[in-house]
Amino acid sequence: MEIKSILTKDAPAAVGPYSQGIQAGDFIFVSGQLPVNPETGAFPSDDIKVLAEQSMKNLSAILKEAGSSLDKIVKTTIYLKDLGDFAAVNEVYASFFKGTYPARSCFEVAALPKGAKVEIEAIAVK
Repeated sequence: MEIKSILTKDAPAAVGPYSQGIQAGDFIFVSGQLPVNPETGAFPSDDIKVLAEQSMKNLSAILKEAGSSLDKIVKTTIYLKDLGDFAAVNEVYASFFKGTYPARSCFEVAALPKGAKVEIEAIAVK
């Protein structure tokens, strides 16, 4: 099985020794995406809805680079700094999907890189 790294300038660069995404056969594993605007390198807002939207846009850009898309996601994991943001993030998250939603886990965590409020990762098919 061929394994290859996925890299796009349309999503933020990795902040450590990892790839934005990896394609292994027909599966695409997208690393957790912070809500960093790839053009500015900063969070676009402090508003959780804007931040969740940016994380989803980053996921989408990496999937597009790999020849996939959001509608081919089979599993996501959402990490929240505050589980009180769950409903607002759900609202934004749902707007990115049509029809069947992927399987998903969501956790409150003690901290995220760069002090982020949300991070979203995904597994998709080609």
